[in-house]
Amino acid sequence: MTRFLRCGREAVLAEVDDLDAALALYVALRDAALPGVVDLVPAARTVLIRLDPAVTSPAAVREAAAALRPAAGGRAAAGAVEIPVVYDGPDLAEVAGHLGITAAEVVARHTGTRWTVAFSGFAPGFGYLTADDPLPDVPRRSSPRTRIPAGSVGLAGRFSGVYPHDSPGGWQLIGRTTERMWDLSRPEPALLVPGVRVTFTAVPRC
Repeated sequence: MTRFLRCGREAVLAEVDDLDAALALYVALRDAALPGVVDLVPAARTVLIRLDPAVTSPAAVREAAAALRPAAGGRAAAGAVEIPVVYDGPDLAEVAGHLGITAAEVVARHTGTRWTVAFSGFAPGFGYLTADDPLPDVPRRSSPRTRIPAGSVGLAGRFSGVYPHDSPGGWQLIGRTTERMWDLSRPEPALLVPGVRVTFTAVPRC
């Protein structure tokens, strides 16, 4: 079931039941290319539909969006990237203990599945990645860190992510990468945008 909420004159927020429904709706809206819709922002259970009030109205967008029939399992496709990771994160052993497997098995599971950027948030360039073969839920740290270095690779719940900047955070850190998640010199500053398929590869410590 989808609930539509008006957000002023320039946006409509669609609320759905779960992440899969949000991604399916995002794909349906993107493919429909509704007149006057200028941006779509997916999240865990919502899609924000931004519009140009000179072209359309929230009521018209809501009506058109409600008439769509998103396909089950619909996912955006936006290319693929490979991210090299040194798996020496300070929480790797703790994650392994929580899951009841070895640290090497955590690395094998993390590198052995393809991940997809479900949505972006928290900070510019931070993508929430879901896995084809997800690990069991990994709890956030009970005490968040005040500073996590850019490039840190973490797990939280069933998501993985890479911190694009030095920032506070509570995810469990399992590794690090030198790849830049956010770079204003690129045509698209964010390396990880919704729909991008991600493969992590283990590289030696440097």
